[in-house]
Amino acid sequence: MLALAGCSTTPAAPTDAGSGAPSDASASAEPTTPAGTCVYGAAGPAAKDVTTPPAEPTASGTVPATIRTSAGDLAVSLDADAAPCTVNSFLSLAQQGYFDETPCHRLTTSGIFVLQCGDPTGTGTGGPGYEFPDELTGSETYPAGTLAMANAGPDTNGSQFFVVYADTQLAPSYTVFGSLDAASVEVVKAIAAKGTDTGAGDGKPKEPVTIAGVTAG
Repeated sequence: MLALAGCSTTPAAPTDAGSGAPSDASASAEPTTPAGTCVYGAAGPAAKDVTTPPAEPTASGTVPATIRTSAGDLAVSLDADAAPCTVNSFLSLAQQGYFDETPCHRLTTSGIFVLQCGDPTGTGTGGPGYEFPDELTGSETYPAGTLAMANAGPDTNGSQFFVVYADTQLAPSYTVFGSLDAASVEVVKAIAAKGTDTGAGDGKPKEPVTIAGVTAG
């Protein structure tokens, strides 16, 4: 689903190439129906065989989780109240081992400062076989420590997500569903300090980063 954008002086924002939509397309919040449930619609083949998340979110409040990577653990707090359907999907995929032994396929170091992960194929085109609506207020910001969904335009969320390691200016088009603690931001900064595999401002991390797994609690 999410494609690695071409390298440039100011890299494009985290995107999902599945729909071919612009990376910074404006998106408005779209409520799920019926109220209190989530809608996960079919969207292409799944990069890994997983079942669709339950329609009713299983978590609420703040959910602690750990993204275990080859570069170090990332301690995150998932906001299940602000983004219930996003957190519901993330936890479902984590529990099914979808993220296990998958690469973080994109690093941006110029203008936009993110590490993008969540595609088992490592190509920037893989997703879970479903997509779901954005959960936006229109006032989203992306300071260091933000955990957010990448997309290919409005309501095309899948499995790919990004972590922000330095304050970044983006249109409020990317669902924020959690945050990293200070120590975890430093882990991602250390990855970024080594640059991309080509030395450009947008590419694969020079030192490959693999997610070993994601656990909640």
